[in-house]
Amino acid sequence: MHDIDASVVPGSVYLVDVQEKTTVVHAGKDSAIVLSPTPSNDINDPLNWSRGRKLLQVVCVMIYTSTIGIGTTVLYSILQPISNDTGISLSTLNAGTGYNDVGILVLGWGALINQPLALTFGKRGIYLISVLGNTAMCLWTPYIKTESQWIASKIVQGYLCTPVESLCEVSIADVFFAHERGTYFGIYTLFLFGSNYFAPLIAGFIYDGQGWHWVMYWAAIINFGSFIVLFFFMEETNFVRNTSEATEAVNLSTKGSAEKDDKESTISSPVSSGDLRGVPKTYLQRLALFGGRYASNKLLLTMTYRPIILLRFPVIFWAGFQYGTCLVWYNVLNATCSLILSEQPYNFRASSVGLAYIGPLIGMFIGTFYSGWVGDRFAVRYARRTHGIREPEHRLWLMVVSLILCPASLILWGVGASKGIHWVGLVFGMGIISCSTGIGSALSIGYALDSYKDLGGEVMMAVILVRNTLSFAIGYGITPWLHMGYQNTFISAAFVGLAITMTFLIVIKWGKSWRIASRKRYWGYVATGTLGH
Repeated sequence: MHDIDASVVPGSVYLVDVQEKTTVVHAGKDSAIVLSPTPSNDINDPLNWSRGRKLLQVVCVMIYTSTIGIGTTVLYSILQPISNDTGISLSTLNAGTGYNDVGILVLGWGALINQPLALTFGKRGIYLISVLGNTAMCLWTPYIKTESQWIASKIVQGYLCTPVESLCEVSIADVFFAHERGTYFGIYTLFLFGSNYFAPLIAGFIYDGQGWHWVMYWAAIINFGSFIVLFFFMEETNFVRNTSEATEAVNLSTKGSAEKDDKESTISSPVSSGDLRGVPKTYLQRLALFGGRYASNKLLLTMTYRPIILLRFPVIFWAGFQYGTCLVWYNVLNATCSLILSEQPYNFRASSVGLAYIGPLIGMFIGTFYSGWVGDRFAVRYARRTHGIREPEHRLWLMVVSLILCPASLILWGVGASKGIHWVGLVFGMGIISCSTGIGSALSIGYALDSYKDLGGEVMMAVILVRNTLSFAIGYGITPWLHMGYQNTFISAAFVGLAITMTFLIVIKWGKSWRIASRKRYWGYVATGTLGH
C-alpha cells in the first residue's frame, strides 16, 4: 500500500458522480454511479469478471451457505426422538446443537483460525474442507451414543463450519462494488437464516418416513453433493489489491482538478477486456485447492488477534451487537416454536410444526429484499443528496421499519400464544419476527463492511465474535426467562428489542464521528498489513 492519507474518513466514498469528475470509473457510459473500489487492469481481478462469472460465484456461495445451514440445524425438530434412542438428555442435546450454545460459540471464535487461513492461502480450499467436514459430522451423528461424543461432535462441527458466518460476506465483497453489495448481502442473509428455517421443515417429514438416522444421512448426501458442485464451479476470489479507499480518495482529489476537455475518453464503464493485462487462469488452474499465497506469516499471525483489537471501534462493536440481538430473537423463536405449537390448543405434529416455518421463510425473503435490493437504491439516491458521497450510516435509516416490526412481532407471538389465538396469527407473528431479523442482520453486516472495507475479513471476524458471544450468553437465559410465562416474557422482550433497535438513531448521529476518530489507527492497520480487500 502507498499514498495512504490518514485524514480520509473510512467508509465515506464518492459513489455518485454529481460533480462530473473526469477521473472516476463509472458503472456504465450513461451511468453516474462510480465504481468503488476501482477495479485494476489485471484480467484476473474478480472485480473485472463478467457478470455471469460473478453470479456463478454468488450461486456457489449460496449453495455453501444453504448446505452448511441444513447440516447444522436439521436436528431442531427431531431432538426428542434422538433423546429417546440414545438416552442423551434434551438439555445436553440443546447445549450442543447447531447454532445453540456450544455450537454458536465455536462458530464465532473458531473464525480466528479459519478466517486468517482463508485470507492467507485461499478461500476456495477452506470452503471445500468445510463442507466436506460437515458431511463427515452428519454421518457421525447417527452413531453417537454418549453425551461427551455429542458435545465433541458439535464442537468440531462448529469449528469446521465457521466460514458460513464470516467468510461468505467477504467473498461477496471481493467481486461486487459498493453500490451493489447490499443486494447480495441480503441474498446471503436470506440463505443463511432461510436454510435454518427450511431444515426443520423437511426433517419432520423425513423422520416420519425413514426415522431420525436418515435425517442425518440426507443432510450428509446434500452436503457431499454441494462439495462436488463447489469443487467444479467455485473460484478463488482472493486478490492482492495495491490500492485502498484512502489511496483512491487521494487519487480522486489530486486528479479531480484536471481539466475536463477529454471528458468522453476518461469517463468509462468497468475496464474493458481490451485494456486488461495479464494471462487469464485456465480452468484447471482455477480448480486448484489453494491457488497461491496472499499474505506473509507475520500477517497471518496478526489476523488471528487483530479482530479482537478492532472491537475498540464503536462501529464494529455496535454492528456485532445489533446482529447478535437479531440472532437472539431467532433463537427465542426456535426455542419456543415447538413448545407452543405442539401444546394445547394447537397440538401440531412435528411435520406440522415444520410447515409453520414457511411463515419465517416468507418473512425473511421480504426483509432481505428490503434491506438488500431496496437498500442499494436507497443508498444511491441518498448519495445524490449529499454531493455524491455515500456514508455507511445512510442505509441505517431503513431500520425505522424494525422499530415497529420487532416489538409488534414479539408481542403477537408471545401474548398471542398465551391467549390461544388462531394458529394463523402465530405463524404471521413468526414471519414478522423473521422479517425484522433479516432487516437488522443484513444492514448490520453491510454497515460494518462499508465502514472498514479494506479490512473486511477481520472486520467480519470481530462482528461475528460479538454476535455469537452475545447469543451464547443469552442462550442460557432463555429457559429461565420463559418461567415468567409467554405473555410477560415476550412483552419484556418487545421492549428490550425496541430499545436495542432504537440505537441505530445514535449511530446515525454519531457514527461518522466514530469513524473519524478511528481513522488514524485504522489506516495504520491497513498500511502495515492487508490483502487489499
